[in-house]
Amino acid sequence: MIKNIAIGTGRRKTAVARVFLREGSGKIVVNGKDVKEYFTSEAQVRIVNQPLLVTSNTGKYDILINVCGGGLNGQAAACLHGLSRALTQVDPNARPSLKANGYLTRDSRMVERKKYGQRGARRRFQFSKR
Repeated sequence: MIKNIAIGTGRRKTAVARVFLREGSGKIVVNGKDVKEYFTSEAQVRIVNQPLLVTSNTGKYDILINVCGGGLNGQAAACLHGLSRALTQVDPNARPSLKANGYLTRDSRMVERKKYGQRGARRRFQFSKR
């Protein structure tokens, strides 16, 4: 049986990522697929790998991520947040470098709700004087 070293939960917009850290060779699996296969953009893959680069833990752990909700960009940011939290459980010395880069802070920006009588959150219908 494979034992999880640490578990971290990351959130961004409506995306929630559960990150499981295991002993291994640096393989990252997101929802049963390889990270490069799941995240289509190279920038999104880079976002997910960011905490590993900052703490110089690339290739030390196998990472299993279950992510749901939101779009791919929000999911990538949720993975970053969850992975950062999991790494602080394993190595408390990594906390200052992760905190300095802002990876431990949950990005609380959400989509503003649409108001009634309007086309969007702030967009109004065209005003007609006559």
